[in-house]
Amino acid sequence: MNYVSTRGQAPRVTASQAILAGIAPDGGLYVPESWPTLDLDWSALQNQTYSDIATQVFDAFFDDFSVSEIDYVIQKAYGKQWANENVVSLHGENNLTYIELFHGPTLAFKDVALQILPHLMTTAAKKQSQNEKIVILTATSGDTGTAAMSGFGNVDQTEIVVFYPEVGVSDVQRQQMQTEAATNAHVIAITGNFDDAQKAVKSLLSDEKLIKELQQHHQRFSSANSINIGRLVPQIVYYLYAYAQLIKKGTIQSGDAINITVPTGNFGNVLAAYYASQIGLPVKEFIVASNENNVLTDFFETGTYDRDRAFKVTNAPAMDILVSSNLERLLYFVSGRNSEEVNQYMTSLANDGKYTLTSATRSNLDKFTVGFATQTQVLETIRRVAQEENYIIDPHTAVGRYVYDQLKPTGTTLLAATASPYKFPQTVLEALNQVPDTGKAGLKQLSDVTQTDIPAQVADLFARPILHKSTIDPEQISRTLRQEIL
Repeated sequence: MNYVSTRGQAPRVTASQAILAGIAPDGGLYVPESWPTLDLDWSALQNQTYSDIATQVFDAFFDDFSVSEIDYVIQKAYGKQWANENVVSLHGENNLTYIELFHGPTLAFKDVALQILPHLMTTAAKKQSQNEKIVILTATSGDTGTAAMSGFGNVDQTEIVVFYPEVGVSDVQRQQMQTEAATNAHVIAITGNFDDAQKAVKSLLSDEKLIKELQQHHQRFSSANSINIGRLVPQIVYYLYAYAQLIKKGTIQSGDAINITVPTGNFGNVLAAYYASQIGLPVKEFIVASNENNVLTDFFETGTYDRDRAFKVTNAPAMDILVSSNLERLLYFVSGRNSEEVNQYMTSLANDGKYTLTSATRSNLDKFTVGFATQTQVLETIRRVAQEENYIIDPHTAVGRYVYDQLKPTGTTLLAATASPYKFPQTVLEALNQVPDTGKAGLKQLSDVTQTDIPAQVADLFARPILHKSTIDPEQISRTLRQEIL
């Protein structure tokens, strides 16, 4: 199966080539040229492991990888580094079920894909007879950076460079990044926001002069952000696995359409659910939940994407995003794979800060419903769920839960629980009417108040030495990158 660019001005490539490149040379994102065919026999899938289902998905989407190569990357990615044997778990019953995606090494859903991407990438390099060192360039709003370094840390023939906003990340996220001990990791804070970092990273990935400089040093760029198809495809798996488990539990019958609620900023996690629906997952409604940076809410309600608004630093910081990169992939499909139309949208976004969908394309978004939560509503939702259900959720999951409660969709709903509450202890403690401590004391306070165990992944986090202290302005990103890797 080949991959093509959403903007239609780049050659089609194989899966391994798309994974290595990260972004297409025309600035577009790689998408499947056609949807693969999977035999989704739910009676069989409900008794299969997470890795079993992952194998089938990867075989379908990454068909230039051999069976042994797929087995190898899955074995490396979904092993003892997970607190849950089957990677994810389900919590709840009846109409609402949380799919807990945070049992990996950095306690966020990004681990599901970023534990496998390094092995996909290094295997792809061997397939393509590429001997250059791969430089992973990543912008993060907090979780991608930590998960990417956990995945790529000390992986042979790779360097990873992470840019994160100085303000807005939680103290746990900051500590995870600043204490990263991998010798191939470079971590730099920027004085701007996530959008500043993401814009610079996407520009660098397609900077022909810089790419030639890297080639002279036997290096090449790729990305660990969800613009990389190797990040996106692994996220499809957990929606299929969760659906199969709902059948096994008797919550639904095979073929029943479900709702999927996802708290999102960059739109990748919602897009993975959409991809799952295109290969056979029965979905009634995609519920897109935003925080106060509610550019996606306005887009789906009006048909106009307008990033010209105040950027807000909120208590759900991983969603503090105004330019949702993966939305471009959805537009490609709902426009009827019209790359010319997508190109016009992206050009308008770059030049004018906004674009408006055609009526025909907008009519194909009828399965998407939206809502957003304020910071106060996030706190209230965490508190209410703790009191009524004795279940502790993080602020991003609370965004999803609040929007779900407001929309009240009929039928069974899967809600993506995207991070552990222990990644955001101060916000959770505030919601529980506590005066929060910071650092190690904050983790212990959350454990005591909620009568839950501190996850082993962060138990000694604040005892680790600070190794990365650099802070730069956004316009210094290019120069700093050259200093770090050339």
